[in-house]
Amino acid sequence: MSVQVFLQGKIAGIEEFLAAPAGGGGSLRPPSEMCLLGRSRWVTLLSEILPRALLAELGLARLLLGSSGGGQFIIVLPQEMLPQAEQFMNSAAEQVWRLSGGHLRLVTAATENLGDWSIVRRRLAEELAPKLAAPAAAAGLGFFQEFPADGDPSVESYFAQTLALEFPAAASAGWSPEHPGLVLLNSGNHVWPLTGGPAAPDAISLARHTAASEDGHRPATREELAERAQGRKTFGVLRGDVDSLGIRLRRLQSIEEHVQLSVMYKQFFAGELEVVCSLPEFWRKATVLYSGGDDFAVYGSWDVLIPLAREIQRLFHRFCEENLKEFPGPEGKTITMAIALARDPEENLAATFQQAGRLLNLAKSSGKDCIHVLGQTLEWRQLAAASDLRETMLRMAGELEHPRRFLADLDAFYRKAAAAGSLTGARGRRLEKPWQVQRHLARALGETREKELQKLKNHLTNEILARSTTQVRVRPGGRLALEWARLLAEV
Repeated sequence: MSVQVFLQGKIAGIEEFLAAPAGGGGSLRPPSEMCLLGRSRWVTLLSEILPRALLAELGLARLLLGSSGGGQFIIVLPQEMLPQAEQFMNSAAEQVWRLSGGHLRLVTAATENLGDWSIVRRRLAEELAPKLAAPAAAAGLGFFQEFPADGDPSVESYFAQTLALEFPAAASAGWSPEHPGLVLLNSGNHVWPLTGGPAAPDAISLARHTAASEDGHRPATREELAERAQGRKTFGVLRGDVDSLGIRLRRLQSIEEHVQLSVMYKQFFAGELEVVCSLPEFWRKATVLYSGGDDFAVYGSWDVLIPLAREIQRLFHRFCEENLKEFPGPEGKTITMAIALARDPEENLAATFQQAGRLLNLAKSSGKDCIHVLGQTLEWRQLAAASDLRETMLRMAGELEHPRRFLADLDAFYRKAAAAGSLTGARGRRLEKPWQVQRHLARALGETREKELQKLKNHLTNEILARSTTQVRVRPGGRLALEWARLLAEV
């Protein structure tokens, strides 16, 4: 009986590639919106297509595909076919390197299926580590190749035209040996159906919802998405990532558990993200950049990104309650997100995408199971409270003769509260002189004798301030609620 070998592949350099200059080489021109969209789809499909194509070329059963997607994959091979597999991956890696302008590296590791899964996993990690840490060693002499400053127009057309424009309606994705690093749409020697969620065993599941332009013939541009926003006319990027999933996967005791859990996470993001973005309040305002094994990115009208984040978090919480209740510990059961807003509709999408990544790292360094939005990092329950407080602010502003002045007075209150108090983390702002802040708040809310306005004023005061017998605190979601309300109130 032939010895089985695990072959693991990983695509490194994805973050740098997505935002890399469009021309490559010494060009400083950022990638266009359609180019970035096409790049993200290419990277998403690579880790799905390549392992399937390898099995098909070797004449092996699809069941030998363990897990795929999210920039990595793992498959099982007979040991005697390992040299053919390595040659296949080397050819694909070379073209991936060239198509990406030297930013993406496809690295692989292989080891025999001997010993416990924890030992096998460690051997794979030890073989991958030096290749990931030493890009030149993994890429060979091609690492020092100088790419043309203007890039290859056919490559940019492949991303901006084929994958950005044709992908949403494509029925299948394929692969051919003549172009081992390309993903073909509706053609190829080997073809697999595309679906937005769990379906046939040989189908590729991924989220690909794309907000359409007014004529319905192309993806909506960021300017069009900004124009559809309520209040300020701008767009933003939402990025999310599961907390500590790597720790969860390292605790698994068998390859079967590893595959099962990896597939569950991937199918959650592929299926739920597609469904949520297709809802009436989101479908014309949001476009999926990518959905991976434990993360995702969406861009669109700024006003739908916060509700979209809340809905995905709600569904993820329910998913974990139903599927991970037997696993101890919080690892892999929470999700952190970040939203970056463009200053204006003409701002480059790649720059906003990178900013969302930096804010996501900032949120993860502050804690887990939270979101960074509009300059604030809040727990999810605090975001829900901020949403309710925003509604109260907007409702009260709508009842007043000068709504913008009311919101400006509230902004002045928060600035004075910050000057009067001291920061105490997630518990809010403790005020050393609470009577000063209460006076500022009363001045911001104004005096009124109307019963309805007085009721709203009292409710808003109670929501903004948290009182105890000894001190007064400004609730942490209040500032976010105010910024949210001011953006929505812009004309």
